[in-house]
Amino acid sequence: MLNTKKDFTALLFKLIDPLKDKYSKKHAFLDVGSHRTWYDEQAARMEAFARPLWGLVPFWTGGQENSDFEKIYTDGIANGTNPQSGEYWGFCRDNDQRFVEMAAIAYGLLLCPQKLWEPLSPAQRENLSLWLYSINVHRVGDNNWRFFRVLVNSALKKLGQKYDSEKTEEDFAKIESCYLGEGWYKDGPEGQRDYYISFAYHFYGLIYAHTMADEDAKRCKIFKERAEVFAKTFIYWFADTGEAVPYGRSLTYRFAQVAFWSACLLADVKPFSVPVIKGIIVRHLESWFGDNKIFDNGNVLTVGYKYNQLTMAENYNAPGSPYWGLKVFAFLALDDNHEFWTARAAKLPLLEDLKMIKPAQMLAARYRGSVTIYPAGMQNDFSCGQIPAKYTKFAYSTLFGFSVPKGNVSLSEAACDSTLAFELDGLIMTRLHSKSFVLNEDSLTIYWSPFTGIEVETKIVPKEYGHIRKHKVISDYECKAYDCGFAVSCTDSAKCTHKADSTSACAENVNSKCTVQSDTGSGEIINAVPNTNLVSPKTVIPAIKYLIKKGTNIFTTYIYEV
Repeated sequence: MLNTKKDFTALLFKLIDPLKDKYSKKHAFLDVGSHRTWYDEQAARMEAFARPLWGLVPFWTGGQENSDFEKIYTDGIANGTNPQSGEYWGFCRDNDQRFVEMAAIAYGLLLCPQKLWEPLSPAQRENLSLWLYSINVHRVGDNNWRFFRVLVNSALKKLGQKYDSEKTEEDFAKIESCYLGEGWYKDGPEGQRDYYISFAYHFYGLIYAHTMADEDAKRCKIFKERAEVFAKTFIYWFADTGEAVPYGRSLTYRFAQVAFWSACLLADVKPFSVPVIKGIIVRHLESWFGDNKIFDNGNVLTVGYKYNQLTMAENYNAPGSPYWGLKVFAFLALDDNHEFWTARAAKLPLLEDLKMIKPAQMLAARYRGSVTIYPAGMQNDFSCGQIPAKYTKFAYSTLFGFSVPKGNVSLSEAACDSTLAFELDGLIMTRLHSKSFVLNEDSLTIYWSPFTGIEVETKIVPKEYGHIRKHKVISDYECKAYDCGFAVSCTDSAKCTHKADSTSACAENVNSKCTVQSDTGSGEIINAVPNTNLVSPKTVIPAIKYLIKKGTNIFTTYIYEV
């Protein structure tokens, strides 16, 4: 069990030691895979170099030493920012991926300049400062990316280098425009509410609060207060056993899901007791390092969730991207005598069975210790990979995960768990957007359309046993609709069984069970194609089939989950 500083340090090096022989000759790049992203390969290799810093920086800040990695990163930074080195990271342009990775370097310059700044020669320091400053002469996204420039300029300011205070204030104004209240932000003008609120907005805000209190006390106080409020609802995303609910994009960052709690510790924000926060972190990390197949055969983290799975990846998931998850190790910066190291991991506090999280536009249910969230699904058109499946299903569960489609010409390929899927003209169509919604304390009503000529009103009512879906479908066509339950693991080790009859369908294994039932439809079992579900590489989906007539159709499906 994870408990002491030694335990957590050993886990960090379990993750990064396999990378040592994969750095380039002059250490400025890291090669850990062969698939590609929508940004250039040079940026992807630089990204892989930078992301281990999210773990190494707090390790060094906490007073620990590792000469091998210290040399790798001082060499790498010196050569990566030297246009004549042969391993230059490159000149930046608008919305450059390198801006993302600058944040990890700025993190190090803010927390442990003695490791990443002081060992450099005057010429090397100038190269680094100039390269970082280039973020100020290019456009960055109107979302969490604004914090990258804030951190870079903060680091430059701390080091007595040229920085841009006007850009910093502009960025803070844009960040403030994304604040929704109750501790929640939206990730840019499109309005997504997902893990970027916790492991980006709040994480960076708390790093700023930890390092810039002398220069900007008022703003730092605000960031800490918002984090404390946010924690009161974000805690509902975590199961008693440690898993965070799989929802939204960038899930390949895996244990970054608890990075917020680590940043709270670093910034001395205590929305709950230290033992409770430690319990959240410990259980979450231990949930990842059991039977999950998250490494390749060289012990390098893969792109995927509970196993290697490019189907769920975003277009920006490079081979080194998963190491963003090392943000979780922010607590390694804590002093050796901090309470965290001797505290005993505590259980979650008493939480409500059903919680409306209004700024996040969702309900969170945790009747049996697991978590199911019911989001309104107001996602945008950011087409970076399987976005509708990540935001617009009726329910997302820590117990079952969710699935992403491999195609839309069959139910098996569509893998449409937790959706109402329409079969029309040989295609499977589900919700891409919500037109509007009504969120109440105990229910959620969504108005949506899968296709021109079909209008749907779905009311979701969470119950102790699962939830109820009440649908009203107004259709210009005769077609079929499948109201699908959760995807149940059906690997050999899961010992899965399933059945369907005239009114219901059920699938269960040694760990979970999902039953769907209706008085007006018939049961179906959908054998999802392999590698569509984020949690299990092989699943079946119990569903109810309805015959949709022209005009108004009203039907109800009961979803039971265990």
